[in-house]
Amino acid sequence: MHRLASGHSGLSTPEANARLEQYGPNEIAEKKINPLLKFLGYFWGTIPWMIEVAAILSAVLNRWDDFAIIIFLLLINGVVGFWQEHKADNAIELLKKRLAPTARVYRDGKWSGIPSGELVPGDLVRIRLGEVVPADVKLIDGDFLQVDESSLTGESLPVDKKVSEVAYSGSMVRQGEMTALVFATGMNTYFGHTARLVELAKTRSHFQRAVVKIGDYLIVLALVLVTLTFIVATLRHEGLLQTLQFALVLVVAAIPAALPAVLSVTMAVGAMQLAKKEAIVSRLAAIEEMAGVDVLCSDKTGTITQNAITVAEVAPFDGFSRKDVLLFGFLASREENGDLIDNAIIKRSKEEGIESGRYRLSSFKPFDPISKRTEAEIDGEHCSFKAAKGAPQAILSLTADSSAATSADEKVEAFALKGYRALGVARTDSKGAWSYVGLIALQDPPREDSAETIKTAQSLGVRIKMVTGDHVAIAKEIAREVGLGTNIEPVSDFLDKSDKEATDIIERADGFAQVFPEHKFRIVELLQARGHIVGMTGDGVNDAPALKKADAGIAVSGATDAAKSAAAIVLTRPGLSVIIDAIKESRKIFRRMNSYAIYRIAETIRVLFFITLSIIVFNFYPVTAIMIVLLALLNDFAIMSIAYDRAEYAQKPSRWNMNTVLGMATFLGLVGTAASFIFLFIGVDYLHLGRDVLQSMMYLKLSVAGHFLIFITRTKGHFWSSRPSNILLAAVLGTQIVATIIASFGLLMPPIGLKLALFVWLYAMAAFVLTDFAKVFLFKRFEQEVDIMEREAVAIEKAAGKI
Repeated sequence: MHRLASGHSGLSTPEANARLEQYGPNEIAEKKINPLLKFLGYFWGTIPWMIEVAAILSAVLNRWDDFAIIIFLLLINGVVGFWQEHKADNAIELLKKRLAPTARVYRDGKWSGIPSGELVPGDLVRIRLGEVVPADVKLIDGDFLQVDESSLTGESLPVDKKVSEVAYSGSMVRQGEMTALVFATGMNTYFGHTARLVELAKTRSHFQRAVVKIGDYLIVLALVLVTLTFIVATLRHEGLLQTLQFALVLVVAAIPAALPAVLSVTMAVGAMQLAKKEAIVSRLAAIEEMAGVDVLCSDKTGTITQNAITVAEVAPFDGFSRKDVLLFGFLASREENGDLIDNAIIKRSKEEGIESGRYRLSSFKPFDPISKRTEAEIDGEHCSFKAAKGAPQAILSLTADSSAATSADEKVEAFALKGYRALGVARTDSKGAWSYVGLIALQDPPREDSAETIKTAQSLGVRIKMVTGDHVAIAKEIAREVGLGTNIEPVSDFLDKSDKEATDIIERADGFAQVFPEHKFRIVELLQARGHIVGMTGDGVNDAPALKKADAGIAVSGATDAAKSAAAIVLTRPGLSVIIDAIKESRKIFRRMNSYAIYRIAETIRVLFFITLSIIVFNFYPVTAIMIVLLALLNDFAIMSIAYDRAEYAQKPSRWNMNTVLGMATFLGLVGTAASFIFLFIGVDYLHLGRDVLQSMMYLKLSVAGHFLIFITRTKGHFWSSRPSNILLAAVLGTQIVATIIASFGLLMPPIGLKLALFVWLYAMAAFVLTDFAKVFLFKRFEQEVDIMEREAVAIEKAAGKI
């Protein structure tokens, strides 16, 4: 029973109304960028300027048909790019809303949780350990609050706050809990709105940086080949402006103009797919990191177990009864906090007819990680006393009863063998001396799907390691029930060891018991030093450093705002299965990105080498500038749909292997170049086509074969082993039908007719099938070499360990 006697429903007290008048209405809406300006920015900022120069050169040469076509294609490309970027922004905005912190507010006579953005001046809120202060508030009830304002002021030491002082939005609660009155929200807060999750979401991952490097490589390759082409054409005394126009357009064909859009859309769409699996990404880089995780350090409570805590047994000590243990445990709890342990004790007490109505709560000290207990000061009918509950050893430190110590140790061991967690309860007498009242055994059974999920994780090459603060015996019992393995090590076994010895122990262990949050950081650090990609779960304020350190920090369902801020992924559903679902989905996204990288390099090599060698060796321009622009445009249309493609997740952690990507892409690009030259010779020597028709035929061949290449790169097996998504299939077939109509009926080039177009399709399909068989063979060779290298690395590590 706290000192606030009257109810509150928002804006109902004179002080709240005064505050509202003083600070004005709430402003939460963010400024929106004018869509037209955004489109123009995309148009002029991301479309290669070389196309624009090529358009100007067309006008200078009085080739107005080329000028009109290039400008039209520029506009179409700008619209498509803008639409895709807009969809990606909307997806990230939805994720941002789902990650919005919540606040516990008193409205309509009861406490409830609402999004912090819905708070209004005049609301009463409850602020607790591990939470981010949701608004600028005046503290009006409670003992104290220790607040970390370092992210706002730069001051590293926490600041103590008391009644009538102000706590600012965005600061972190390190200790204590208090009731506060909201007086400013949104942009009206002193420091303004500090959450910038969209900026976090746009952090580039290692994979994205690798793909950008690929883009740089392609640009350099294009510039070298085009410069060579330009020099040869100049030596042949060809028209300078015409050669320059063709060279610029050829560079455009080689530059991956759609690269930023493909990356952002693929990642954003993937993030939305993860959200459907109840895993919210706070930064898109986490997708790649999750795909590569090979060790997952998982909390026991709420992840492997149900987090449905109930009272299993009650063990009173000498001089006290079962009801005494429950009563004093009840008095040391606070229902409005919504704590799971408090709720379990209160529920059992009420079921057994224990009432607290004749006692009045004078003050309450909430749980904190240092004291490991809660403490309440109670005014009874005849005297005042204190009640406390917490870790058995923490409660034992309050008393001087050696017999209670022996009884507590025996009971704790007995409970642990059953998988129960013990909670100590104590009270003071009239003189203030503490007495150990007894123990409450809390039960949190394993989740029904945990055993099956762990087996699935192991089949995916992910090793689960349980991390818990509970007793070793409890951890072993839970581990045995879920089939995890019972090699559970207490952290004391490796804390004082050298890094090598400690890492060996950690790698062998199935889990760790009696873990404090600071130990998690060391576990992650040592595993990473051994070459593992580590996922770490957490929920408390002190878990934040380990979550930040891990390659994939995961804030579990119900985590504090501090843990959510540090984590890369926030779960909205409890259990281990949602993490495994997230790993599977991340591997699918990684595969799409990997396929795009191979495709983009191979396609650039194929087109660049074919055109450049045709000009230099045979003095023949196989396609015109307009045809190259068409190739680039239709390619961008189809390639965007990769983000929506169906993909199979890998059966082992996915890591970036540049040797495989470059090797496969180079092979496919050179095979495509050879196939193009063979087809060119067929057109010249057997079909005896004229120059203009030959160019149109080669344009259609490059377009159809290039889009078929997408189906080759999207899977390591044969193209029929994994069906593409309807969106990708429709995009590729749709663009190629358009290309066929253009070439057949001569809309922007000399016509080749339907018969020749059909021949082009048949040749492209035959080359496609043969290339696919060669790809499967080469991928198997690559994988064999990787397996040999991995086995050799393991053998070297084992030998080094023996030495």
